[in-house]
Amino acid sequence: MSRSKKSGRFGIIDLGSNSVRLVVYAGAQRNPVPVFNEKVMCGLGRSLASTGRLDPKGMERALAAMRRFVALREQIGIDELVVAATAAVRDAEDGAEFVKKAEGICGFPFMILSGKDEARFAAQGVLSGTPDAEGIVGDLGGGSLELVTVGGGKMGEGATLPLGPLRLMDLSKGNLTLAETIVEKELKGLDWLKRLEGQRFYAVGGVWRNLARIHMAQRKYPIHVLHHYSMPASEAAEISRVIEKLGPKTLGQIPDVSERRIDALPYGALVLDKILAATKAKEVIVSAYGLREGVLFDRLEAEEKAKHPLIAGAHDLAGRLARFPEHGDEFFDWTAPLFAKDLLGENEEEARLRLAGCILADIGWYVHPDYRAHHAMTEIMLAPFSGIDHPGRIFLARVGYHRHEGRGEPDLLGDLTGMMNEKENSRALVLGLALRLAFTLCGATTGLLPRTRLSVSKNFVTLTLDRKDEALTGEVVEKRLNALARSLGRKGEVKIK
Repeated sequence: MSRSKKSGRFGIIDLGSNSVRLVVYAGAQRNPVPVFNEKVMCGLGRSLASTGRLDPKGMERALAAMRRFVALREQIGIDELVVAATAAVRDAEDGAEFVKKAEGICGFPFMILSGKDEARFAAQGVLSGTPDAEGIVGDLGGGSLELVTVGGGKMGEGATLPLGPLRLMDLSKGNLTLAETIVEKELKGLDWLKRLEGQRFYAVGGVWRNLARIHMAQRKYPIHVLHHYSMPASEAAEISRVIEKLGPKTLGQIPDVSERRIDALPYGALVLDKILAATKAKEVIVSAYGLREGVLFDRLEAEEKAKHPLIAGAHDLAGRLARFPEHGDEFFDWTAPLFAKDLLGENEEEARLRLAGCILADIGWYVHPDYRAHHAMTEIMLAPFSGIDHPGRIFLARVGYHRHEGRGEPDLLGDLTGMMNEKENSRALVLGLALRLAFTLCGATTGLLPRTRLSVSKNFVTLTLDRKDEALTGEVVEKRLNALARSLGRKGEVKIK
């Protein structure tokens, strides 16, 4: 990989109570794409509650990890590197001494985050990945739990509680019954939680992601993307109560549980169960975005912050894979008549999904023709996008499939039709067939589509071309125009003006 491709990379070392992690992003941009991610489970805060000090072995492991991460800085080409230290470091008697040693390794000062800082960055991270988030953000680290309300793109009330699994294990001496009493006491002091009954709970943190993986496995859920994975609160609470009762040996036999999270999982499940009971939340949504993404978002220019993460992510992927990344705007304008108010119609979110589908329409061009449809579908389904829920992912994936395959049902990930309603399945088919026609008509190049026009009447879908472009029509163009027209219950016709 050339040096020019490395430029602009942003790295953050998350110095947490349980782990030390280096994440390197392709750049400080609206859709942060991780290009390197490494975590070392150090357990810095393992004995903090009982001793007031950082774990000695944990410090050794953490400092060794820092040496490696700093050595990787030049190798990877990280332009900007920040270190954010959280609960264990700020609360420990010897935290300042440890930071002095660690800063000596890195050669620059750290961000020692207060509880308020942690809560703010966690909420900001969730909002950066889910701009329309409405409810409560909960970020569960090894040493603390941050709770913050979000809505309208802004943060509200918040609190930091000493309820991280490592700290709970230490405070309760490994007794879950005692841990339950501690959690209930801490949550009881937050009167504002009661005013948020029935809202969504946005779960951040590795322990809760593991819980979501178990839920996915139980449901045989086909899309293994954790970001914006949704669980009914009743099911999340039920699975939490089951996990609370399981011992380490049993938990270790569950394929979807990380071996490094086994000890912490029952305590994290307990905390989630009690939060859901206190808030009477209706839904738990997993956010892969949290503190690290919040720190990155804080550094963006205002213009970059104003972008929608899905559209920024689609442009980024198309910029890497499509022949003409700028094609997206042409396709969006050209397909607009199919989604007019008196036809299929679309709201703001649906228009944004259509734009993303247009931007991504060419990302499978380089694959063997027999595999393009499935490749485009899976590439879109599993891409590191944010600003989109799972039904939205399926919509875009189906658009990518139909753009290459036409009609028919994809079987690579199983039958996904039931995960969208009939209207959305129809919209995906229409957009996919329209893009299929567009690529055939313009020969996968830019500049021609704006000279043509689609229109829809009661009985026809009409493709209108200038006389000078008449020769560009032909059997295949007419075949694909007819396929599009049939999807709208009409006939296709070509008009030359």
